[in-house]
Amino acid sequence: MGGAGMESDDEIRRVPEFGVEQQAGTSTSGRETAAGTAATGASSSAAQTTATTRRSGRSPADKEHRRLKRLLRNRVSAQQARERKKAYLSELEVRVKDLEKRNSELEERLSTLQNENQMLRQSFAMAEFISGDGGDGNGDGPVEPLSSKVPIPRHELNLYRAAVALRALLLAIFFRYRVVEPVLNAPWLWLTAVACELWLAVAWLVAALPKLSPTNRATHLNRLASSYDDEKLAGVDVLVTAADAGREPPLATANTVLSVLAADYPAAKLACYVSDDGADMLVFDALLEAARFARRWVPFCRRHAVEPRAPELYFARGVDYLRDRAAPSFVKERRAMKRGYEEFKVRINYLTAKARKVPEDGWVMSDGTPWPGNNTRDHPAMIQVLLGHPGDQDADGKELPRLFYVSREKRPGFKHHEKAGALNSLLRVSALLTNGAFVVNLNYDHCVTNSGALREAMCFLMDPVAGNRTCFVQFPLALQIGVDDDSDDRSMSRGSVFFDVDMKCLDGIQGPVYVGSGCCFNRKALYGFDPAFAEDDEDETPARWSWWCIGRMKARALRRTRSAVPFLDSEDSDEETESGTLQEASNSWRRLRSYRTALERHFGLSSAFIASALARQGRGGGSELTVFPAASLLREAIHVVTCAYEEQTRWGKEFGWIYVPGGGGGDVATGFKMHALGWVSAYCTPERAAFRSFTRSSISDELAAASRRAVAAMGILLSRYCPVWAEAGSLPLLQRLGYASVVAYPLTSLPLAVYCALPAVCLLTGKSIFPENLSSYDDVLLILLLSAVIASVALELRWSRVPLRSWWRDQKLWVVTGTSASLAAVFQGALRACAGIDVGFATDTTARSPSEDGDESSSDARRRSVRWSNLLVPPASLLLGNLAGAVVAVSYGVDHGYRSWGPVVAKLALAGWVVAHLQGFLRGLLARRDRAPTLAQPTEKAGVSSIAKYFTAEAPHGSIALGSSATKYGEAKRLKRKAGVLVKALCG
Repeated sequence: MGGAGMESDDEIRRVPEFGVEQQAGTSTSGRETAAGTAATGASSSAAQTTATTRRSGRSPADKEHRRLKRLLRNRVSAQQARERKKAYLSELEVRVKDLEKRNSELEERLSTLQNENQMLRQSFAMAEFISGDGGDGNGDGPVEPLSSKVPIPRHELNLYRAAVALRALLLAIFFRYRVVEPVLNAPWLWLTAVACELWLAVAWLVAALPKLSPTNRATHLNRLASSYDDEKLAGVDVLVTAADAGREPPLATANTVLSVLAADYPAAKLACYVSDDGADMLVFDALLEAARFARRWVPFCRRHAVEPRAPELYFARGVDYLRDRAAPSFVKERRAMKRGYEEFKVRINYLTAKARKVPEDGWVMSDGTPWPGNNTRDHPAMIQVLLGHPGDQDADGKELPRLFYVSREKRPGFKHHEKAGALNSLLRVSALLTNGAFVVNLNYDHCVTNSGALREAMCFLMDPVAGNRTCFVQFPLALQIGVDDDSDDRSMSRGSVFFDVDMKCLDGIQGPVYVGSGCCFNRKALYGFDPAFAEDDEDETPARWSWWCIGRMKARALRRTRSAVPFLDSEDSDEETESGTLQEASNSWRRLRSYRTALERHFGLSSAFIASALARQGRGGGSELTVFPAASLLREAIHVVTCAYEEQTRWGKEFGWIYVPGGGGGDVATGFKMHALGWVSAYCTPERAAFRSFTRSSISDELAAASRRAVAAMGILLSRYCPVWAEAGSLPLLQRLGYASVVAYPLTSLPLAVYCALPAVCLLTGKSIFPENLSSYDDVLLILLLSAVIASVALELRWSRVPLRSWWRDQKLWVVTGTSASLAAVFQGALRACAGIDVGFATDTTARSPSEDGDESSSDARRRSVRWSNLLVPPASLLLGNLAGAVVAVSYGVDHGYRSWGPVVAKLALAGWVVAHLQGFLRGLLARRDRAPTLAQPTEKAGVSSIAKYFTAEAPHGSIALGSSATKYGEAKRLKRKAGVLVKALCG
């Protein structure tokens, strides 16, 4: 029965009808009986006719019998069918559930693959761009390079190299002489002097070796214009950082923003992002005012091609346009624009004055809602589009560049990494909103003084020969600093020797260092991608000078270096994802998931940002960025500036602006990381300065800035990013030496300060650091050494075209900062690295009154003066000590005479060298006695009086004696009077 229940319907239908066969048998038997009976009485034909009649004409009983059989058979078949149907349906339900489950899994995989398919294609496009031709995608780029190296005349360079070699040789002979001719009567002074001289000589040699292959560069703007029109130029995002509106005037930030918006660059390809790290409503309101004023200022600059395009710098120029016969329409429009700018300044000053009185309940916006940044240490992220809405146009009806206000989230317990963290936040926001191929970094007060600076940078970054491997273009920075009391010598360009000598020399190796501002970056280099080296190497330094750059040929032979960005294997192609079996699709899906996880560990948990980072950005246009909804982009932009976004990622460690322990040194470490990956940088020095500081700084401001730079240099020197040992084997030797001299320069402040104190000690004690009796050989050696030093300096100034006055200002600043800011930074950095103690030094204790800011003569005096701080104690002490020693030695020589003036003249020469370097500093220190502290005013009298009283006593062997006890008082008064006259003469 069980087997019959499992039979199919066809088998059931083929079952024979046993009832019919039995009836047929019975009928046959009856016929045979009838036929036998009828045989006796009838014929055979009658029997056949009867049988045929019975088969053809069935009786009702037979029909009823057959009907009952059919009913029984159909009943059994229906029951079996129901049982089979029930079993089949139950099995089918199980299979349907299983298929639905598998279908949901496949749909989820398909959705994931579709979402990541675009990312995969962009990754392979980027891989082709990095390792392939590196072109702009259309294959018809310019043949001629957009920039070129201008070699320095060979005879000037050869003479300079010979002078450097001669100086090094004479230094070796000099140290041999110093060792074999010790000073026996003052061994400790002699040993200290030799140690300081050796230290300074080694520091000079490390700094001089990278200077042996300097180079100049030239840009070809006409070729850029003919090859790339405004539509083909790459997008540029300008990142401006502002930290504290209390210390950073909002008018300076507004001028910087206005100069960026008015730059000579297509408005559709230019965007400006301002980071307000203090979340100050004053900065936000100032930027709103700047956005309104930009609608008039930007078209005015474009129509008349004015320079510079920062309104404060432009209107400060004393140009008489009527005398130059300018167009009357221009003169009229300029006057109207100047009135508009004065009104703009009045509104900014009103906002500044209003911000000094903070309401008890915090600031409130115009719509009545509280300002989110009332608590500067605990506030949410804020992003506001100030320019860039649909319909935003200038007064002429043309498009304006976009302007964004960004304030990243601040929460207690998170490290915010100061300026480097703010720049990384701006980098992510700009990638989501505009994603310009290149990024410019500016400080709040560095205005654009050359409207074509961005096009100058494009000549390097979009160059068809070297553009693929250029990570950034550094411009020199001009900063006005008052250093002297002379009316013709009141300002200088900070670091003339550094920018015009050191940076050009590094440009001849692998490129200049990044100095923190005025730099245009390749966005891909900031993301940690390695460069795409060009096939030809025509733009490189000629082979005959390649031996100067040890390790350079090895680096150039490598097609790719270590990239910080994870890449897919070559087998993970999009063709495998789109076709193939289910198993292959599953494998591709797992590889994609692993790749996405690696990208999230690298870039962070933002799909939109990862897509923008992998988007191909050719030199001839914008990026191939996946289009996301505006609401989604806004959420992502807020997400990428949160405090926790960088947690468990490589931001600040392997790419972006690098975070150095202590909060400083990230600028140098950022450029060092890019150079270690194989990128090269370029140094651009256009005829008109590209960027200039808006504020005019005094020597006190420069001391404070020098202190910050020195502390930052010590921070990177004592961190894992130290260029002396970090990234071993990835940099040419001379490039590494150049980085070492940049970060290790504060260490030279120790021998410099000690050596500046030795002349005073020698003059006051009668000892000497040189032998008393110098032979003719010794005299010739010293004369040759001094001649070699002068010759090397003169030849360096010749090929660099640095004026002698600028070099002398730089030397004075080197001595002043080396004995103050750098000296303090060495101890501060050592305590922070070894003991974890953060020691701060006061840099300014004198506040500026409002009357000073409005008085021009007071402003000039302030720039010439030096505000008192703790950093001024060492240079002031060294100056007064050498001055007192010179006065004592000369007075005693005039009154009593010496057996030999030779040793005294040598001591006086060293003391004169110290006084000459610090004399301008002393003038600034005593320029305004009403602003000097109480202790600084009697320093002159107390110091000279104490020294005079000390030396009226009996002096030991070899020292200066001032006579018998009967004349001590008179000698002291005369010495004090002479010292006072000399100090007053020096100080004016």
